[in-house]
Amino acid sequence: MTVYRDRPDRVAALVQGDRVHRDLYLSEELFALERQHLFANTWLFLGHASQVPEPGDFVAQDIAGRPLLMVRQPDGAVRALYNRCAHKGAQLLTDESGNTGRFLRCPYHAWTYQLDGAPLGLPLKNGYEGTQLKACASGQGLSVVKHLKLYRDFVFVRLSDTGPSFEDYFGPVLGAIDDMVERSPEGRLSVGGGVLRNIIHCNWKIYLENINDTVHPMSTHESAIHAARALRDSHDPGAPKPMALEQILPFGSGHEFFDAMGARVFANGHSELGVNFSIHSNYAPLPEYEAALRTAHGPARAAEILQRAPQNAVFYPSLSVKGSPQAIRVIRPLAANRTLIEAWSLRAAGAPALLFERAMSYNRLVFSPMSVLAHDDVHLFESIQQGLRADGNEWVSLHRNHDAAETQQASVTTNGTNELLMRNQFRAWAQSMVAGMEAGP
Repeated sequence: MTVYRDRPDRVAALVQGDRVHRDLYLSEELFALERQHLFANTWLFLGHASQVPEPGDFVAQDIAGRPLLMVRQPDGAVRALYNRCAHKGAQLLTDESGNTGRFLRCPYHAWTYQLDGAPLGLPLKNGYEGTQLKACASGQGLSVVKHLKLYRDFVFVRLSDTGPSFEDYFGPVLGAIDDMVERSPEGRLSVGGGVLRNIIHCNWKIYLENINDTVHPMSTHESAIHAARALRDSHDPGAPKPMALEQILPFGSGHEFFDAMGARVFANGHSELGVNFSIHSNYAPLPEYEAALRTAHGPARAAEILQRAPQNAVFYPSLSVKGSPQAIRVIRPLAANRTLIEAWSLRAAGAPALLFERAMSYNRLVFSPMSVLAHDDVHLFESIQQGLRADGNEWVSLHRNHDAAETQQASVTTNGTNELLMRNQFRAWAQSMVAGMEAGP
């Protein structure tokens, strides 16, 4: 039964000032509408330019249910193409990544295309003379993603012709990428160490909310924190802490710590958690590296970069960035109850190897499917997905620190335990969904 299609009023009613309806997590119909009206009309993270360093290098990725290729061009540009042969629709490349050479070739009937998607050749060419092939879409080559933006080598795409510009959509939250990139004395990052992937049987919004949830660590991760404290107590207090303890112990810092870290929300669902300090603020100093940053960026900018270590910066709805350690998470929704999470580590050019080791260590400790912390989270995410089906209360509470006046400004700075960060995401969800539905197909 169709409940929400062609009914933007019903969709808008699912998001109230201090709560949201459970259908946002459970409804397959809403998930289909999200692909059409939210994911297609907003800017989504596709990949990083360092993944395709040479001409012909490619990365295959599904974005909002559409198979895409990110391909390095002969002139050095990065383009995104739909991974669909113009002939019968076969995917041109099924490997996750690699190098396709000087052209793209369909494995089904050997139609070929230039790296920018332009048609190159096809077998039995004489058989098409006098036909309408060249005049129709199949003769024009591969479909190209027209709206692509490289921002400091982070590659974003907008699949629809409608929607905000890149700059208008992200606005000031782009500063979180600037801070991450400029932790490199050379101003350059590259993906390293592969990627950790985890398919979680929950709605993507459950995961994205949790990125901004500072109240759960003390209870959800109690056993891991207890184990880390026991290990700390067994070590010589004068000796340097092992990296794993340096990264896990702050999760048990207490509600007052997390509240005081502060947070900021921006238009379109974006946010920064930990604008004052965070669990990443007290890593051991590296004097030579800090001196290199001062030389590269000047004393004032270097101090700003080193002092700012937000816990998470959310580029709604697909990316979460940690400037220190230099790690990112990518949210890839697969179904109403299934989400792929990717955790990547980034290497800062000209920086000591320890920075990259911190990123790799943090991702393994916190985001790996087999880690002591992700184990706790995944269990609860999937428990929420099931629990929301229970009879009775159909609403999810977002009441903590709610203020009816909070919607009057595009950017608001607040305390770190305020559920405003989650409410901000859902308001952006409703705005995008309703705008897309009212605009029509």
